[in-house]
Amino acid sequence: MGSQKHSSLGSEEWNPWEGDEKNEQIASQQRYETNLQLLKNIKSQQEPTALRVQIWGKAAVGLYLWQHILEGLLEPADMTAQWREGSIKAGKTLFSFITGAAVVPGYFSVEADNVVLVLNGREEAKITYATQWLHYAQTLIQTHKLQHVAVLLLGNEQCNNEWIQPYLKGHGGFVELLFIIYDSPWVNKDDIFQWPLGVATYRNFPVVEPTWSMLRTPRSYLCNFLGTVYKNSSRETLMEVLKQDELDKLCWITAREQWQPQETNESFKNYQDALLQSDLTLCPVGVNTECYRIYEACSYGSVPVVEDVMTPGDCGNSSIYHNAPLQLLKTMGAPFIFVKNWKELPVVLEKEKNMNLQEKIQRRKKLIEWYRHFKAQMKQKFIHILENSFLPYEKG
Repeated sequence: MGSQKHSSLGSEEWNPWEGDEKNEQIASQQRYETNLQLLKNIKSQQEPTALRVQIWGKAAVGLYLWQHILEGLLEPADMTAQWREGSIKAGKTLFSFITGAAVVPGYFSVEADNVVLVLNGREEAKITYATQWLHYAQTLIQTHKLQHVAVLLLGNEQCNNEWIQPYLKGHGGFVELLFIIYDSPWVNKDDIFQWPLGVATYRNFPVVEPTWSMLRTPRSYLCNFLGTVYKNSSRETLMEVLKQDELDKLCWITAREQWQPQETNESFKNYQDALLQSDLTLCPVGVNTECYRIYEACSYGSVPVVEDVMTPGDCGNSSIYHNAPLQLLKTMGAPFIFVKNWKELPVVLEKEKNMNLQEKIQRRKKLIEWYRHFKAQMKQKFIHILENSFLPYEKG
């Protein structure tokens, strides 16, 4: 499809509101914010470095933090490289990031007094590996080679993360801060913070730059769902609803019975095309309500239709949030469509049919702008929490 070729413009020259006269006010606000951000970046570069933090990326979610949130680059670009590294200055902090199979305890130079350790705690084998890294960090703390340690944890999808508790400062351990993925009831905004799952960086999902055609081109499909349909799950209900009203003819639906961790190039390209060519992306719950699909849809301006249902396990409301599931996204005002049951979908799609292109364009802009702001907020929050905790005499 020739028309689907997207040239990616740099954020300085791309302005989604151009030519939209009634939104000129928003456009000038946007330019003001962009310039303010550029000035902040320049100021940040000139600020003396008060903190050096090395991030050890031992789980793919580290790439979401580094490339999507902190907007850092990695050398070499090849995802399969044994060793990849990058550095970036943000606020008073100089961050460096290392990842790859060659990053092994004891076999690389620890170049900062402060470390953020990115770990996968989803299943037993991963926990064993994560524990080895925690023991290594503990030794470095005990021998005064490190001063502070924070952990960013891909938690278990049922929020069974008890294994890490003994390592946390609040339980007599050495880990001062925990950024945890999924709706953990432990989140307290004091030393435990919820962190977004983000996109599937392990499948090489890219940082997507919005383009003119992504925003303005009419999309061929009302909705999409490309994924696994598990037996006796709400996904079966979703498939029935789509077939029953012949809604599957208006949507890009590719269902399979077995989960595939490794996409082929073709299936991944299809998935990206589906996001790009659909107004809505259906996000049924899996083992957890939060899934990569939500963030991937936002990247392409396709509104997530989220099944707003708690999944079995120990996830739930924390002491500071009371709107699980997806407490973090809801608190940040995510402009999604939430449904409690897929039987509500026909009404949602009927409404879609009656929307004109101009309304859809406005909604796309709103979603893409919200997602950009969300990532910027997470970046500020991450830096602020580290600086506040690791620079105790520089608070404020």
